[in-house]
Amino acid sequence: MVDQLSVMDWLNHGLKTLAQEGFTALKAVPLAKSMGVSRGSFYWHFADIEAFHGELLRLWRDIAAERIIADIEAASEKDNALQLLLHRVFGEQRALENAVRRWATVDPAARAAVQAIDRRRVSYVEGLLRAAGVTDDDAHTRAQILYWTYLGFALSDRALPPAQLRAVVREMLRMALP
Repeated sequence: MVDQLSVMDWLNHGLKTLAQEGFTALKAVPLAKSMGVSRGSFYWHFADIEAFHGELLRLWRDIAAERIIADIEAASEKDNALQLLLHRVFGEQRALENAVRRWATVDPAARAAVQAIDRRRVSYVEGLLRAAGVTDDDAHTRAQILYWTYLGFALSDRALPPAQLRAVVREMLRMALP
């Protein structure tokens, strides 16, 4: 069974390893060993470690932005999209986000992925604010402030209890929306 690992098996294990051990653990031999297979299994799916890293970063961008946006869009027909988004991102685990951002301090490809996701996230929040009636100039500024607030929270090691999460989201909405 282990000799039939898929690309997604490797990528999911890579994301888990990245979140738990950091980017320095993203090497073919240690990953293969932790999965109980030879490094040949790794090279069956990836030309080299850089190709693996590239696919890992694409998957992270999909999980950390596109899937969240799709979920919010699907659920927002009956609820406030910005409120849903804030509750979700301020209520999630942040280990993977932090690990990718640490990786981006030393790796140009990771840095490019982080910059791309930052632009995508701010643009999405800006669109939500505009849809709620905030002017274009104010929407951009408020989206940036909300995002910086998220990044500060993401870098902290403190989770918000449910009551505090609701209060924080309520206050952010009060400050951001007309």
